[in-house]
Amino acid sequence: MKFVKRFWWIFFIGLLAGGGFMLWRNAQASELKSRTYTVIKHDLTDTLSLSGEVDAKEKADVKFQTSGLLTWVGVKEGDTVKKYQALASLDKRELTNSLNQYMNLFLKERWDFEQGVDDNKDWQTRGMTDAARDAVKRTLDKNQFDLNNAVLAFEAKNLAIKFATIFSPFEGIVTKVDVPQPGTNITPAGAVFSIVNPASLYFSATADQTEVPALQSGMTGTIMLDSFPEQEYKAQLERVGFVPKEGESGTVYELVINFDPGGTREAIKMGMTGDVNFILKENKNVLAIPEAYIIKIDGKHYVTMLDNGISKKVEIIVGENVEGMVEIKEGLNENDVIYNQP
Repeated sequence: MKFVKRFWWIFFIGLLAGGGFMLWRNAQASELKSRTYTVIKHDLTDTLSLSGEVDAKEKADVKFQTSGLLTWVGVKEGDTVKKYQALASLDKRELTNSLNQYMNLFLKERWDFEQGVDDNKDWQTRGMTDAARDAVKRTLDKNQFDLNNAVLAFEAKNLAIKFATIFSPFEGIVTKVDVPQPGTNITPAGAVFSIVNPASLYFSATADQTEVPALQSGMTGTIMLDSFPEQEYKAQLERVGFVPKEGESGTVYELVINFDPGGTREAIKMGMTGDVNFILKENKNVLAIPEAYIIKIDGKHYVTMLDNGISKKVEIIVGENVEGMVEIKEGLNENDVIYNQP
C-alpha cells in the first residue's frame, strides 16, 4: 500500500496513456470507416431544376386609337368577356357629323367626275389639236384623282367610327380598367383595358445558354408552385425561345412549358412562382460509387479496394457521371469495399 501511495502518479499516467491509445484507435477506426464505401446499386437520375412563374399566351392591353370623350364603359375588373365583346366606346357624334360631311364631299366629287365625262365624251375623236386633247385628258384625270381621294377620306372617317368602340380580342377575364367611369376625355395611352385568357396559362421559366442544349421540345417534367407546395403538376416543354430574353442580366432563353392545373385551375393566378424539374438522364439499378473514390492515372481509372484489411489498386471501367455518382461498368462487384486515400 505504501508503494501504491508513493507511486500513484505512475498508475495515473498509465491510465491516461491507455485511455489515449484507445481513443486514438477508435479515431483511426472511425476515420477508416468514414473513408470506406460499400459498392451497391443505385438509380442515377440527373435532373435540371429551373425557376419561373405562371404566364398567359393570350393576354392583351386594348386601347383606343384616337382621343375623345369616353361615353360608355361596359366592363369592370374581374368580368368575364367573350371574344369580340364590346368593352367601351367614345362619343361618336363628332365623328358621325364628320363622316356625313365627307359623304357629301364624295357625292360632289362623283358628280363632278360624271359631268366631266359627259362633257367630253368625244374628246378623242373630235378634230382637236394635240394640246387641247392633252388639256381635256388632264382635267378628266384630275377629276378621277379627286374622286379617289374623296373615297379614301370617307373610308378613313368610317373606320374612325368603328375604332371608337374597342372589343375583346379573345375570351377571357378583365384584369385592368384604367378609366372605369364614362364622362372623361381620354387619350389612347390613358385608357387601357387588360384582358387575360385563363385557359391559355403556361409556366414561363428561363434557362442559361449552357443548359439549353440539354432541352428539347416535348420533354416532360413536373412543376411545383410555391402557392401549392403539396401539389405536383405534369409539365411538357412546348418550345425554347430562339432569341435571348430581354431584361435579363445574362444570356438566358425563355421556356414555354404547358401544364395541367387540374382541380386548382380556378385558384392559379398570373405571376405565381415555382420550379420546374426535368429528368435529363436516368440509369436504374446500376453499380455506382462517389466520384471522390476514383483515381485517374494516364487516362485510366482506378479505385483502392480493401480485401481482408489489405488494400490493392483495381482498374475500373466507368460510365456516366450523374451528380457526383459514377456508374461502374467493369472492375467492381456489389458489396466490394473501396477506400478513399487521404
